[in-house]
Amino acid sequence: MTRFWAVVPAAGVGRRMRHSLPKQYLPLHGRCVIEHTLETLVNHPRISGLVVAIGVEDSYWQDTAFAGHPRVQTVPGGPERADSVRNGLEHLAASAGDTDWVLVHDAARPCLLPEDVDRLMDQLQADPVGGVLGQRVRDTMKRTDAGSRVTATVERSGLWHAFTPQMFRLGLLRRALDTAARDGVAVTDEASAVEHLGMQPQMVEGHAGNIKVTQPGDLTLAGFFLQQARHHERF
Repeated sequence: MTRFWAVVPAAGVGRRMRHSLPKQYLPLHGRCVIEHTLETLVNHPRISGLVVAIGVEDSYWQDTAFAGHPRVQTVPGGPERADSVRNGLEHLAASAGDTDWVLVHDAARPCLLPEDVDRLMDQLQADPVGGVLGQRVRDTMKRTDAGSRVTATVERSGLWHAFTPQMFRLGLLRRALDTAARDGVAVTDEASAVEHLGMQPQMVEGHAGNIKVTQPGDLTLAGFFLQQARHHERF
């Protein structure tokens, strides 16, 4: 039976947040960001286990609620996101099969809804490639030059905002990331590596609240979405 696993790269330092703490450890509604992130994945009944890639000099992880959790394992993170994911996949390969699915999710996306995880699994479990949770672009898109002057208005039809999780089979994703590294291709997400193999991942519509905490104002917005989700659960 095909299983589902999760890998969470959490070795980043989040310089754009302009804070002494890495963004995944910033306080949010009484917990830190990564605790909200992991809670959804740890409690999801269809996920067999998680691997979190931690920075080699990380001194904060040990104080989180999920350090030592029986369903959460850790590996050393790498200098780039792709390196952390590759380390997580290598660790998973000891207990997971090449045809098992892996959901890679950003540590700084604390507002992931369980129903979005289900939608991703349900729509992609028979897909030959895999895919990405995201949202269709609704705003007018502009391309600019180095001086921020508009050079073109981009047709938004067919454009998506790519979120996480991004879900691919373990064997395929390992091959894609290894190939990108060998070819010197810098990939910003897992789908980019799979695209480099000539494959076409599927986009799956998700909730707009699945934001990534990147800028200082994002914490306030994430707090709002978490509050809304809890209100919905009560009713």
